[in-house]
Amino acid sequence: MYAERGVKSSVICLTAGTAARNRGNTKTDAELAEMRTRELGDSCRLLGVKHWEILGYQDAHLDRADLYEVVGQLVKRIREIRPHLVLTFGPDGGMTGHLDHAMAGVFATVAFQWAGRTDRYPDSGAPYASQKLYYVTSGYKLPDRQAISPPVITASIDVGRERFEKKIAAFMQHKTQEPLFGLLRKNLDRPPYVELYHLACTREPHKAKFETDLLDGLQDD
Repeated sequence: MYAERGVKSSVICLTAGTAARNRGNTKTDAELAEMRTRELGDSCRLLGVKHWEILGYQDAHLDRADLYEVVGQLVKRIREIRPHLVLTFGPDGGMTGHLDHAMAGVFATVAFQWAGRTDRYPDSGAPYASQKLYYVTSGYKLPDRQAISPPVITASIDVGRERFEKKIAAFMQHKTQEPLFGLLRKNLDRPPYVELYHLACTREPHKAKFETDLLDGLQDD
């Protein structure tokens, strides 16, 4: 939806997903990483994303990764890309409670805070503070999953059925994940077709209000 409005977006993945049970016809982790990298590119192109990158950390081990090092890599990219908004998982890990997703949210949250500081990573570019940090959230939980506490819904973005179908089509570019396609449709194909977020942090203090547009209140940098 935002690509249609001319908004440029970037996707940064920490891992290539080589610990996945669904591996397509690949026989090694290297083959799977190569295939999933291609799939990510296909998905991003379909959605109108202009820049994507996989940082190559070990899949299923982000909870044991060096926080300062990982955050440094994200700070570097925030300073280079200079995004107005940063979107990530909350520390719950999203609906699935995936530990890597949870840790990605933790790393991104710290990076959001530290990217604007002069005393963090002085060799990684000029400090830059993004204006908003959002966590993806949901209005329901999945059964038979680990316990999570989802972030409170503060923004509801109406994407409509047509864009929802494009989201599904983008997911289906990940051919290695084909066994999950039916489950994806079962869990997500429920009107109204909205994307839900939690506004976690803002560069400038202000009182909370419910949003229907993530770009609301943005200032030109």
